Amino acid sequence: MARPLGSVALGSAFWWQRKSGPVRAAKEAEEQDAPSPYELRLVQVLFRHGARTPLKSIPGVLEAEWAPNLLHVPPHTQVEYVVTDLQGGPRPPAPIEDSYRAHKLTGGTFPGQLTTVGMQQLYDLGMRLRKRYILEVPFLTNTYTPKEVYVRSTNIVRTIESAKCLVAGLFQQKQTGILPIVTVEAEQEILYPNYHGCNLLRKRSGHRWAESVTLPEIAADLQNIQNALGIPDNKRVDFILIRDDMVARETHGLPYPSELVNWKGKVEQRAIDMICHIYEPSRRENLQLCVGPLLHKLLNNMEEKLQSSSPEPDRKLFLYSVHDTTLMPCLMALGIFDMKWPPYAADITLELLQHRTTQEAFVKVFYLGQEQKIPGCSDALCPLAEFQKAMSAYTLSSESYKSLCNSAESRL
Repeated sequence: MARPLGSVALGSAFWWQRKSGPVRAAKEAEEQDAPSPYELRLVQVLFRHGARTPLKSIPGVLEAEWAPNLLHVPPHTQVEYVVTDLQGGPRPPAPIEDSYRAHKLTGGTFPGQLTTVGMQQLYDLGMRLRKRYILEVPFLTNTYTPKEVYVRSTNIVRTIESAKCLVAGLFQQKQTGILPIVTVEAEQEILYPNYHGCNLLRKRSGHRWAESVTLPEIAADLQNIQNALGIPDNKRVDFILIRDDMVARETHGLPYPSELVNWKGKVEQRAIDMICHIYEPSRRENLQLCVGPLLHKLLNNMEEKLQSSSPEPDRKLFLYSVHDTTLMPCLMALGIFDMKWPPYAADITLELLQHRTTQEAFVKVFYLGQEQKIPGCSDALCPLAEFQKAMSAYTLSSESYKSLCNSAESRL
């Protein structure tokens, strides 16, 4: 009896699927194993230090107990390291750190000290980078080697210790040789807006900071929160200080005044309003003064890698241990600031890639591990030329920076 045509067709389809299924699966597996058309050439990470004790306590309210046991160092965050200046000499003086050590918080610790929680946060960030650049993509070797990795930090203990913890997580405490963490004297620092070394920035920022607390909406809310907390009018306080103490307490499970619970959202909002007024990102020159030399350094590192002109040709990773006050103007210059304060251990990561055939260079930017599309770039995988053009409004060479810092200021 003749088979119905439909049965023949259906049988043929099943036969074809049985035959082609393994072929298709093999092809898909081959495509997955095929190398990317883009080669990863360089990674640069700017990261905020981990959780810390507050820089100042809110005046006139119940102070938290910042006890030494909050600073216990987990054994798995330890590596052998040494702090040097840029030339490998002794660590420079640290006047900012000295100012923290001038007084103690209630409980016996100093302001701005990295805590056990903060150490773990940076270790976890190192683990995240390990997953991406060692386990998923074999970009870095499994062990820390100085020729491959460069670590620079601001000359403050919490950022130095944060860098050490990140490296411990990234390489699982495996190292060939001692880890150098390089830093520089305060007047020459480019890893944060340098009010000490740049006269023009100091004048502008001091004026804008004082002005920010007098803006009508901020001033009204500040008076209301001072009344709610019972802070005397003669005590100097602002939303950035309140936020800093509040977030530090919350992160470590320490109590803060119940009146602050209802003010939490408003404190966050007004702290951001203040920082935006201080940095005034719409004024290009302000962001140049804040992070222009740093952005110039990041782009120069990329150029040296592509031109094979780096004094360290095997270098693959630059780690910069910085502050929230570094990340915010960088995010503003990149055009990706989300109007939220960067959390502890926040990171901006820049990847430099090169097409294996055309040799064209591209940049990828990540914030908090999430890929970003930079305004001025045609895609998240941004041609280097487009990225350079987008950043050209904000980058400053060392010479241009010094000249601008020392220029006469006609108006604030």
